[in-house]
Amino acid sequence: MPGPIADDASLARDLERARRDFQKLLTAVGDDEWTKPISGTRWTNEQLLFHMVFGYMVVQRLLILVLVLGHLPDWISRWFARMLNAASRPFHVVNFYGTNLAAVVYNRNRMAAKMDCVINALQRSLIRQGDVALGRGMHFPTGWDPYFQDSMTLADVYRYPGQHYDHHRRQLTLADLN
Repeated sequence: MPGPIADDASLARDLERARRDFQKLLTAVGDDEWTKPISGTRWTNEQLLFHMVFGYMVVQRLLILVLVLGHLPDWISRWFARMLNAASRPFHVVNFYGTNLAAVVYNRNRMAAKMDCVINALQRSLIRQGDVALGRGMHFPTGWDPYFQDSMTLADVYRYPGQHYDHHRRQLTLADLN
């Protein structure tokens, strides 16, 4: 895997790619498609679109965790990840119902602005990170998300929301996904 220096530009490009694609998706949703069920979960297109934004919102908090726990002995983040893994079942329930509720607030009229705000913040944050910080890592709860690895660097965490986004994009049931 390339080091953090090689990844800086690709991380920034991936954030911008998601922003542009999300704007395109929102314009492609037909009036009758917002409440249509999606493939793979019990969410609607609108709820899943918010959840895709939420993946970027979560990363803002994960960055803080990595920056803090990455300075501590390895066993601390390993223990923390184990504790979170033990709470996987309640996490998935909260994730599902929390998305349902949050999509009421960050609905079709507000989610584009939220995505822009979060992407802007992540881009500013990425610019401030040096090579040492991007290479710092911690253990993650692999039971929470299929894209969480046992150990992830800060660069991996910047990469994660694009993977999450692309996964869920494939589940949308929109007539015009090109």
